[in-house]
Amino acid sequence: MKKSPHPILFTSWYTGLGGGETDLLTLAQSLDPARFTPHLLQPRDGQLAQAWRDQGWQVHVLHWRGATTYFVPTVWARFPVVKRLHHLLQTQRFALIHADYHTLPLIYLAAQTTQTPLMWTVHGWWFHPKIWQRAFFRRIPAVARSYSIRDGFLGNPPFMPPETLPVIYSGVDTHRFQPELDKMRLRNELKLSAATPLVAMVARFQPVKGHHHFQAMAEQVVTQIPDAHFVVAGENVFGNSGDEAYKKQILQAAYMHPILREKIHYIGFRADVEQVLAAADVVVCPSDFESYGKVNLEAMACGKPVVSTNRGGPAETVLDGKTGYLVKPGDTKALAERVIDLLKNPAEQARLGVNGRQQVLTTFSLATSTQHYVTLFETLIATRAN
Repeated sequence: MKKSPHPILFTSWYTGLGGGETDLLTLAQSLDPARFTPHLLQPRDGQLAQAWRDQGWQVHVLHWRGATTYFVPTVWARFPVVKRLHHLLQTQRFALIHADYHTLPLIYLAAQTTQTPLMWTVHGWWFHPKIWQRAFFRRIPAVARSYSIRDGFLGNPPFMPPETLPVIYSGVDTHRFQPELDKMRLRNELKLSAATPLVAMVARFQPVKGHHHFQAMAEQVVTQIPDAHFVVAGENVFGNSGDEAYKKQILQAAYMHPILREKIHYIGFRADVEQVLAAADVVVCPSDFESYGKVNLEAMACGKPVVSTNRGGPAETVLDGKTGYLVKPGDTKALAERVIDLLKNPAEQARLGVNGRQQVLTTFSLATSTQHYVTLFETLIATRAN
């Protein structure tokens, strides 16, 4: 008798389509539909919910407030939404819950009382568990997105053995992101020729992402390479007022600059981010820090050289001098120097691009990541069956 696929509930308090949410959607898309049926739990409708429905999957909307970093597990377990979560789990009979941080203290008790296996993925290294939270986190199976994230989350000394928090890198779809993409698709849109030196950045608007560093770098690059252009894809994904003010500041600075106003192209959110990377000669990640820095890997998968800051995930995903170059956060002079050298040296661009593609295929592919998750999912689901 053929087994029905396991229904898995993914939760996300964030409703936009930032990096983490896109990762979640990509993971769900990569699961074998004969084995798993993805569901999504959100506090309200948004871009992620719509993208989920576009796949033909069910979205469950229950209004709740996401957990703060100071949550008290016993207090949050008494919130009214916990009863609604219990009802959802009881009626849907999910085989497994893959939760996010902000939902975890609310859904934990509901998972326990319905005997639904629960796990979560640690996406941020700034979530340093407080003393009163540590026993709570020790009880729940989890994986970290990178070693930088794991080390930051566990602290020094670690509050639980590092081996109990394995790392599963977020994988890149190497069919979607690949070197054979049409370089001219976005260039034609921007009215740029194939010969125009083009530097790209992909990030949501947030001060930590370093758009101001990118603009400072661009000012220096054009003094050496006057025909260079720059393209920035991304939006204020979550509608944060502070991020919106930052976005306006960045766009205003570019518009007021006598040279950059004609050189930097801010193109907003792009669902076809692979086309942005394909058009570029060099991809830059100027963040003050990155927990992971997925765009670096997506660029490498497209065969593009990367120039990235080295704090956090990029230090373990970009091989300095082999798949790209790493510089200190805020060092726009070093960023510019590396970009200038690459734009003047197509052979070096090609060498780094080939190495980067191979590195992604070997270590950071979506197929590899998905298999690790599936193994974990199956193990946890088996505990309920037993």
